Amino acid sequence: MRGIAIAAAAAAFVGGPAAAQVAGTMTLMAYTGIFQEHYTAVVVEPFRARNPGLTVAYFAPGTSAQMLGILRSQRTAPQTDVVIMDTTTAAIACAEGLVEKITPAEVPAIDELVPLARASGGECGPAVTFDHFVIVYDTTKVSPAPTSLRVLWDEKLRGRIAVAAPPNIQGLVLTAIVERMEGGDYTRGIDRAIAKLRALAPLVQTFDPRPDGYSLILNDQVTYATGWNARSQLYHDQSNGRIGVMLPEEGTAFQINTINVVRGGPNRAAAVAFVQHALAAEAQTAFTNRMFYGPTNGRATPDPAALARTAVDPRYRERLIPLDWGDIVKLRDAWNNRWRREVIAAGGR
Repeated sequence: MRGIAIAAAAAAFVGGPAAAQVAGTMTLMAYTGIFQEHYTAVVVEPFRARNPGLTVAYFAPGTSAQMLGILRSQRTAPQTDVVIMDTTTAAIACAEGLVEKITPAEVPAIDELVPLARASGGECGPAVTFDHFVIVYDTTKVSPAPTSLRVLWDEKLRGRIAVAAPPNIQGLVLTAIVERMEGGDYTRGIDRAIAKLRALAPLVQTFDPRPDGYSLILNDQVTYATGWNARSQLYHDQSNGRIGVMLPEEGTAFQINTINVVRGGPNRAAAVAFVQHALAAEAQTAFTNRMFYGPTNGRATPDPAALARTAVDPRYRERLIPLDWGDIVKLRDAWNNRWRREVIAAGGR
């Protein structure tokens, strides 16, 4: 398995709680790409600097589903110590005994987390980041800036929309939002959402954006795409504003990543210490400032300008749809089947 040794020295956070140093090698499995780049810089490297006898290997297989497969394949001889994965997949890993139950006795920062962050992980690892669903668009082609999800249902956009369909969780969140937009409640059914999405289907160029909606916009292949806020905000800055980001007035929902100690991992002491570090206010603040993920620690103090670009900002709280991811996991297959039969099949391309 590929790992990137993190050996760069970085200044430790000032004012952080004193903790015993850990040593040896610790393997963190988490997302690749820009997440890896920025998480390494502001979370992993300061932890490494505080523990000069420790080597941290960052292993980035790609998706949470791939991470779950790796944990299953290594069940009898785990090679990973900590895993960051989305809450739906983490719930499966927890139920299968692949990750450990952790408590505030071992990880005191858990007591500093907001209630949703504690609840999201169940008995295993709690939420380490909050992201949320957005629509991204090409600002060179869209003016004024859109505010409503309803702008997508415009015949002029035929072939200019990219939607990440279920089982991608973007598609699951979109389903819940559209159901609410049409006056329904996803907990009681999604008939209204499916009907509305079926009407959108002929305008969609792809339901499986490759490589992603941001790149499709920058390559002038689409005008609108579904996305996640943190990456969208980064791409907005890197593209000099060409990528626009809309938090729909009809609502959004959190995409939650949890952090977990792998059961039977080779360096449990380092794993627990890293989870404490990652959940503490200093690391949470730094990562929000760096990459616009919402902090899960209630004591985090990110820059107001960074917080304003997340759904954690008080101005947007009324737009958050309280998804029960436990229920979504149970509904995922049924929703996926309906998308395949009724929505994607109605596409015009």
